[in-house]
Amino acid sequence: MLSNITAFVTGASQGIGQEIAETLADHGANVALAARSDGIYDTAERIDADDRTLAVKTDVTDEENVKAAIEETADAFGGLDCVVNNAGVSGPVEPFDRVDPEEFLEVQAVNVAGALTCVKHAAQYLRESDQGSVINIASIGGKRPYPNRTPYAASKMGLIGLTRTLAYELGRDDVTVNSVLPGPVEGDRIEEVVEKQAELAAVENAEPSSIGPDDFALPDFYIPPADVAEQVAYLAGPNARKVTAQEIAVDAGGTWY
Repeated sequence: MLSNITAFVTGASQGIGQEIAETLADHGANVALAARSDGIYDTAERIDADDRTLAVKTDVTDEENVKAAIEETADAFGGLDCVVNNAGVSGPVEPFDRVDPEEFLEVQAVNVAGALTCVKHAAQYLRESDQGSVINIASIGGKRPYPNRTPYAASKMGLIGLTRTLAYELGRDDVTVNSVLPGPVEGDRIEEVVEKQAELAAVENAEPSSIGPDDFALPDFYIPPADVAEQVAYLAGPNARKVTAQEIAVDAGGTWY
């Protein structure tokens, strides 16, 4: 399905990003594995297709680094068709009035500005492709209250706004731009957040926030990473060429608009 696609996947060293990279490769795509950590080499080994993978160290907050990584990818595979902006940080789990503004800005730098930077430097290649696409991994946190997670929620709402605007700026060149909004995804990250929320019970003026079956349409509301990855593969593929400027939730009914 994706045998003619080259994708640049940020945050490909672990979790959802690793799953996305493996899934795209399984569908036949060439995949550049972009992240700051050495986990990208583990991802490359898991894919086990040296001729279709490229591990490239990338810090999405460093514009020159991003530019070089995008160019290396395009040179290696003869172009670039898809950017998957998955790199992200969770940020502090604190009531809003305990959040340091610098921490807030650090989250925006990775989760929003990092995505913009990647698209900025990939745009020339996406416009040249006949199947250009951008897929931003947002969150249901960008569409519903996330108490004690203001930096993260604000960044994901920002990413949704970025998606809609880029869709219109790139649409005339036949480049699609969409967001995927996962619910709570199985893995270490959500477990860490749940633990931190529980710890807030001991903090004065801090109410812990919990999620449970009553917040979702389906009782089994934890999302397997593979479900998110398959949605990304669809959006990168030939059957989604008229799908753009959308937020597609993979969230067990955790959002309703």
